[in-house]
Amino acid sequence: MSILPINLMRYLIFLKVNAPMVWFRFFPSMEFSLVLGTLISESLPSVQARPWKKSLEPWKKHGGITSIKKNPPKRPPNAPWPVESVIFSYPGKRAYGEGELILMELKLFGEAADHGFFLEVILPAIEKASHTIDWSWQKSNSLWGKFDIEYIYAARGRNWDVLVDQKTLNLKYMATPRQWCENLFVENEFPDKFQRLKWITPFDLQAGKGQTTKFHKKIPQEHIPSLKDILLAFLTRLEELPTAQHNRFWDTMNGETKDLFDNAVEAASTVQMTDGYFKVVQESQYGTWIGRQDFETIPEPILPYLSLASLFHVGAYTHYGCGTFLIE
Repeated sequence: MSILPINLMRYLIFLKVNAPMVWFRFFPSMEFSLVLGTLISESLPSVQARPWKKSLEPWKKHGGITSIKKNPPKRPPNAPWPVESVIFSYPGKRAYGEGELILMELKLFGEAADHGFFLEVILPAIEKASHTIDWSWQKSNSLWGKFDIEYIYAARGRNWDVLVDQKTLNLKYMATPRQWCENLFVENEFPDKFQRLKWITPFDLQAGKGQTTKFHKKIPQEHIPSLKDILLAFLTRLEELPTAQHNRFWDTMNGETKDLFDNAVEAASTVQMTDGYFKVVQESQYGTWIGRQDFETIPEPILPYLSLASLFHVGAYTHYGCGTFLIE
């Protein structure tokens, strides 16, 4: 399949706890977003800081960064960064002991997919968060000020280049915004039969459609996404992202590429779900449902698009890592 004309940088970050015990007050991606976003807004010159401060305004009624000292808000505000980004905390725990690693992947899209931006803005904020202890907004068992940046890798296709190795930054390494798709798909990529989607972060494909989902204890039938629904949500996600040519995504595709996608959507509409399990997530977490879906054998033409959908995240609250899954 043709490569998407979208700039993307993926950084896999390993943080090593250097205190006896730390605890995430909020769900990790939410806490990373609030703390790092606040530190970035405080470090930039006033003009550059303005959009970052504005993006944090929904947190004001909860106390801003001081809300870290409180219980998580019952319904957290949707306050993504002012740059197109995803903070994907790998599924894990809320509490970590000394020497344990916390894994987080940061994805930057469009103009933000710039290695210089990561080195000059994002990485200094992570470094400051690693050694800053400020009792005005954190508790004694907070992660902040109690970790080392152990490793950072930059994605190159399905491989990872080393950027930071045992706390040492490779200043000679320069990542590019198109290396994410190098040799991403190869011939005979999917020799096995795939039948299951396992949602590893909460998803909500109904947001923006005038439907309330948090009040349901059991997932309504119309909220269960079909493969076709997921592919169309992926297309919606792409339409929201800035392309390398600064055009609408669909307009960047040639006729053959559009036909391939349309064929995949048509094939997806014929695949029936055979089993599934869903549960509603806590109201203090972004997204709504998490679980798994079993299908008849998923036709091979659909699989590359599903793989990309899981990489880009679909539905609501993608900044917080929502809407990604494993294909099994």
